[in-house]
Amino acid sequence: MAPAERRTEAGLPQTPDNLLAQADSERADVALAAAGDQSAFERLYRLHAAKVHSLVRRMVASESDADELTQDVFVRVWQRLSSYRGDAAFGTWLHRLAVNLVINWQRSASRSRRLFAEDAEPDLAAAPRRSLESAMDLEDALVLLPAGARQVFVLHDVEGYRHEEIAGLLGVTTGTTKAQLHRARMLMRGHLER
Repeated sequence: MAPAERRTEAGLPQTPDNLLAQADSERADVALAAAGDQSAFERLYRLHAAKVHSLVRRMVASESDADELTQDVFVRVWQRLSSYRGDAAFGTWLHRLAVNLVINWQRSASRSRRLFAEDAEPDLAAAPRRSLESAMDLEDALVLLPAGARQVFVLHDVEGYRHEEIAGLLGVTTGTTKAQLHRARMLMRGHLER
């Protein structure tokens, strides 16, 4: 295999025929799972769980919260699969569902009061302990960001959402998202330059 040759999720080379077969297989699994087929749902879970967990992990500070929320996403998928119309790719629908679930989780209870507090300081106790000679990587720096700044940073700089979309998702103004993004970038720069 040539070094530049890419592979599909099933491990096959990314040829147009293999990509179409994979898409058809996923569509079939979505239809079967919507009809109650647990094996088809398990295949969808295995195909998408790592991507969903990665997204959720970037949006929340705690690994255990990310694990729990990832499971919650797939419980919600199972419950709402019959409402999936196929207007967008299943992965896109799943991504949006995951983002919305995390945002709603962070709005609940006391989290909503602290989400965009200007005086909120990063929780340095949550940061992984590392030796002084090792550099802090992006994931470690993300953990140090306050929840609101982390959410906006991940949605904008990692996931590619526009400020207007983020504002709609979070129920804030675009000015708030821009301020939080600026704050996140400054904090990230400070953490990464140490």
